[in-house]
Amino acid sequence: MSRTTVATIHLGALRHNLALIQRTAAPARVMAVVKADAYGHGLERVARALDEQAEAFAVAALGDGLRLRAAGHRQRIAVLSGPDHPGDIAEMQRLGLEAAIHHEAQLAWLAEASPRRGRLRVWIKIDSGMHRLGFAPEQVAAVHVRLAAMPGVDPQIGLLTHFAESEVFGGAVTRAQIVRFNEVTAGLDGPRSLANSAAVLGWPEARADWVRTGGLLYGLSVVDGRSGSDFGYRPAMTLSTRLIAINRVRAGERIGYNGTWTCPEDMPIGVAAIGYGDGYPRSAAAGMPVLVGDRRVPLVGRVSMDLITLDLRDAPTARVGDRVTLWGPQLPVEVVAAQSGTISYDLTCGMTRRVLFVEDEG
Repeated sequence: MSRTTVATIHLGALRHNLALIQRTAAPARVMAVVKADAYGHGLERVARALDEQAEAFAVAALGDGLRLRAAGHRQRIAVLSGPDHPGDIAEMQRLGLEAAIHHEAQLAWLAEASPRRGRLRVWIKIDSGMHRLGFAPEQVAAVHVRLAAMPGVDPQIGLLTHFAESEVFGGAVTRAQIVRFNEVTAGLDGPRSLANSAAVLGWPEARADWVRTGGLLYGLSVVDGRSGSDFGYRPAMTLSTRLIAINRVRAGERIGYNGTWTCPEDMPIGVAAIGYGDGYPRSAAAGMPVLVGDRRVPLVGRVSMDLITLDLRDAPTARVGDRVTLWGPQLPVEVVAAQSGTISYDLTCGMTRRVLFVEDEG
């Protein structure tokens, strides 16, 4: 029998979110970012839900593009890290994928690409200030010339960059990156793509021709103190389980591993079937909110591999078998992430294989 830990994926929320992104970013076009198994929501599941609506998908690796093509998706698919090996070029041509090009080695591989397999669409990735991947600004014009001369490369060459802290609306870092990108690409032909999810919300001047949105697609926000719902987006995942025990514990007794929490009075302690073995953060400390039914109660004691313990004094009618919600529409994952010292993306991407995934069309 399977565990009772369930991640419910709300397909209607995904469609709502993409439609809202499309309206907000217009006239820019939208790449739906489905890397990292669609931020933990399931690559094929999300792509299938958005198939009639999405103009393009973006993934991190060639293997994800292969999975999307194998599932029958015919949209444009951009591989954001580009080829990792010379042999990847031919496979990208065969599959009709697009590649972000960010390094001299990739240029050498592309120079050997045969146009017989079809010309590969490429995007020049520009390091406008994040200093992770991308060509330095002074290299970009020469790289554009080299790519345009390669017979295996499509003549429409895209230009993209990535922001280091676009969630800081009005911040100097992102403003400088936008200025640098615009200066470097002035006079170069090709579509532009700068904005990620946070930039769609807070930097309208960065929307350009294409936006690449991941977090917002799943109803997630990385803006401090704000949830996706605050911006009109709907959470696409609810993580839930069940109460499997309720124990009466005396005042002064300690709860869980190393007894980090002490009962202040005789009280009911609930035990729920979830833990870090399912992907719930071990760093969650006493006081972390959890819903038992529709009542918000605090976590107490340490999160263990399979179980958490809950203070049920504010849920006096709780019974074994009651639904326990760890995050979802009524309890934003951003709240759980902030109190765990991480971000919402980390939590949704961290679901393990023993969690049961189910789909909700609503």
